Amino acid sequence: MINLLRAGGVIAYPTEGVFGLGCDPRNGDALQRILRIKGRLASKGLFLIGASESQLWRYACTVDDARMSTVRDTWPGPVTWIFPARDELSPLITGGRNTVAVRVTSHRGAAALGAKFGGALISTGANLSGARPARTRLHVQRVFGERVDGIAPGRVGELQGPSMICDIASTQIIREDPRL
Repeated sequence: MINLLRAGGVIAYPTEGVFGLGCDPRNGDALQRILRIKGRLASKGLFLIGASESQLWRYACTVDDARMSTVRDTWPGPVTWIFPARDELSPLITGGRNTVAVRVTSHRGAAALGAKFGGALISTGANLSGARPARTRLHVQRVFGERVDGIAPGRVGELQGPSMICDIASTQIIREDPRL
């Protein structure tokens, strides 16, 4: 999988609650390909996951200690936070906004993938835009077939759907935790 990512490929891999589509966030062609594969509007932006916080700060700006304490209470884990984005970040990732969605994953397989890759990965649900995200390898194969370059082994975690999303500026919940 690592060689595919480094070569600009798009892969599917299990996360806490669904399979994700991923690529190297520094590869503009791979970013565009994910959007085409999903039929996703570029204005929606894409998420980033990391095996550690340090993998995310290339893309997101840190915030004050009190807010970081709130974030660290949820990481690693299935909570995606919207942070201020670095100025140089691709609008394909930010959706043209000045924010970026990031998460330190608690899924062992996804974290291992990020650790071996040596950086953050794009993580958007493995689904066609508007459809239910894939929760199994077979579902990914049926929906995407040869349009993805590889499917990482493993199973999704115990979450029953996509991760919760919170805004660091307001600490407002944007998307509820599927466990609730």
